[in-house]
Amino acid sequence: MNNLTELNLLPEVKIGIVAVSRDCFPESLSVNRRKALVEAYTAKYGADAIYECPVCIVESEIHMVQALEDIRKNGCNALCVYLGNFGPEISETLLAKHFDGPAMYIAAAEESQNDLVGGRGDAYCGMLNASYNLKLRNVKAYIPENPVGTAAECADRIHEFVPIARAIVGLSSLKIISFGPRPLNFLACNAPIKQLYNLGVEIEENSELDLFEAFKKHEGDERIPAKVKEMEEELGAGNKKPEILPKLAQYELTLLDWIETHKGYRKYVAIAGKCWPAFQTQFGFVPCYVNSRLTGMGIPVSCEVDIYGALSEFIGTCVSEDIVTLLDINNTVPADMYEEAISGKHSYTHNDTFMGFHCGNTNTKKLSSCSMKYQMIMARNLPEEVTQGTLEGDIIPGDITFYRLQSTADNKLRAYIAQGEVLPVATKSFGGIGVFAIPEMGRFYRHVLIEKNYPHHGAVAFGHFGKALYEVFKYIGVPVEDLNYNQPKGVLYPTENPFM
Repeated sequence: MNNLTELNLLPEVKIGIVAVSRDCFPESLSVNRRKALVEAYTAKYGADAIYECPVCIVESEIHMVQALEDIRKNGCNALCVYLGNFGPEISETLLAKHFDGPAMYIAAAEESQNDLVGGRGDAYCGMLNASYNLKLRNVKAYIPENPVGTAAECADRIHEFVPIARAIVGLSSLKIISFGPRPLNFLACNAPIKQLYNLGVEIEENSELDLFEAFKKHEGDERIPAKVKEMEEELGAGNKKPEILPKLAQYELTLLDWIETHKGYRKYVAIAGKCWPAFQTQFGFVPCYVNSRLTGMGIPVSCEVDIYGALSEFIGTCVSEDIVTLLDINNTVPADMYEEAISGKHSYTHNDTFMGFHCGNTNTKKLSSCSMKYQMIMARNLPEEVTQGTLEGDIIPGDITFYRLQSTADNKLRAYIAQGEVLPVATKSFGGIGVFAIPEMGRFYRHVLIEKNYPHHGAVAFGHFGKALYEVFKYIGVPVEDLNYNQPKGVLYPTENPFM
């Protein structure tokens, strides 16, 4: 795991565990079961992410207020309501209503056939009333797939909630800073910003000219040599254009200073940057390598002013606690490459494979090897010397999650998630690129990506994080019917021809 959270670049989650009790059930059930839950969690995961609320077992609205005051005072930014028995449906749902942060609900399973009279808690029934009351009050809460369990099982459910809570807490303190309108012929990167405000995300839109002015003011900045040295150490033998490093260092300092002076009351920042066509001729380089470095610092940067791409990257960074990237769902794998390097070696059909690519924004830690040089696509139309600064290399093999949160043109949230892997296959191409394999990708491409009008950019998290991302998207309000994934073979999409 990367240390982005440890470096305070991402939210640190502290979950307040509040036990509740119906007053006609023994309070001792909730007391003892809460203690067992905390012991089980601490034994397996440590105590850093949880806080056991000791002031009361919540049986009334007054208890609810006391519990909320206690967990707030102790720095909790997420809530776990634990039904040790049937639970008081009003005060237990008021906990989530009045708590300013993500909340989850879990409940205790019965413990022994030898104690089903005085020791029976009926939390299995109480969870139904809790969910009904949450809906009545329009209160959001995370309820796991298996919300009723033993102390050890409930401890696992809380642990699964940590990355979900981290993403939701992060969104509430996120500002996205954008520079410039999207490039011409990139309507796909356009989306209404209203949904950002609905999610609690701030957006600051700036002109490229504003950024250029700030960049010029950083000429001769005394910090540039130290920043150049950082870049030299990171690139090593891949430093193919050393002459451009001072300008790249100047640009990185410009962005970092902009973040500090413009993030305002927000704790976290993502950037949607303009990278062509005028950027190269005016700045004298391409920003890809700097974008990759900021993403590695926990400040995701999207290309082509893709605001929802930057938002998606930030969510994936919070969930994975690791560096992410943003790629074009770019090109097919040639048949001869599939036959030579994939067929018979991996259990994927040709239609399951594709290449994910972007010019050079993927961090060095996620590349098998890398070179910083000129941007080949841009150099087809411009002098090569103004296209320097891209980062090229094959993306490291291993598990990935391809995903995106998007607002449609008519201002509706939708998202997709697909788990797969980057194959250990040489791409024989340029840019930051990898050979990807996702089960049933061909059908997913046609009936989700095309059918649902998703743009060509997808965020990539390095590992399988579909379960957590799915719950994050549900929690923030993506309708289930618009939360898409790659259907397994034999399960048809609504628009799929059954006679194929």
